[in-house]
Order: sequence, then C-alpha cells, then structure tokens
Amino acid sequence: MATFVFTDASVTINSVDLSDHVRSVTLDITAEEQDDTAMGATFRSRKGGLKDGSLSLEFNNDFASSEVDATIFPILGTSVAFLVKPTSGSVSATNPSYSGNCLVTQHVPLGNAVGDLATVSVTWPTNGTITRATS
Repeated sequence: MATFVFTDASVTINSVDLSDHVRSVTLDITAEEQDDTAMGATFRSRKGGLKDGSLSLEFNNDFASSEVDATIFPILGTSVAFLVKPTSGSVSATNPSYSGNCLVTQHVPLGNAVGDLATVSVTWPTNGTITRATS
C-alpha cells in the first residue's frame, strides 16, 4: 500500500468491532530515553528503555446494544484486548494489525454542546506488549 486516505480503519475493543462508529484512532507507541553518557564523552549517548503506549479514539456516540456506550461502560477499570488496522481488509504486509491490551481508564458518555454531534473521545494506556502482525 502506498500513500492512502485514512477512511476505513478497523477498530475492535474487547472483541466488539466498533469501526463503523470510529471518527479517529491513534495508537502511540513510545520508548523511554535512557542517558548512558559517561565521563570523557563530549556528546550525549542514549539507549532505548521501556516501551509504552496509548490508544486514543473518537467515536460517534451510540447507546444501542453492542455499540459504543454499551461496550465501554461495563469494561471501565479493566484491561481488555484491542486490535487496530489501517483498513478493514485482511492483515498483510501492507495492512498490518496492531494488537494488545489497554486499561480502560475513562469513559465520557456525555460531553457535547447543544446542536453538536454526540461524540466520545477517550485515551487509554496500553497494558503489556503491543504486537504487530502482517499475516
């Protein structure tokens, strides 16, 4: 896959496919920076440390059964599986999947102004290893 317009991301939370409600998805994976500079050095030296991540999602809100609120509210405070892909197509070298667990630390069921589209934005820390698959 070359460059593409991001219009068909796939997002599954706790085995529930919420892709048709997702407005945006960001999986941020980082590595701590550890300074290992020693005496005599004239420039800093660094190594990568522990990895971390967060999953940020914006949904069009929906209170129906098996949709956004019904999926997120019961899992608040628990660690659940997530799976995200750039497109809804099969996992491949050009459409990798990223999976792991996230700790559901927040849920904002209501938070819009009069006349606004009802949306929900959350950011959850990952919990453990994030895996990238290409097949």
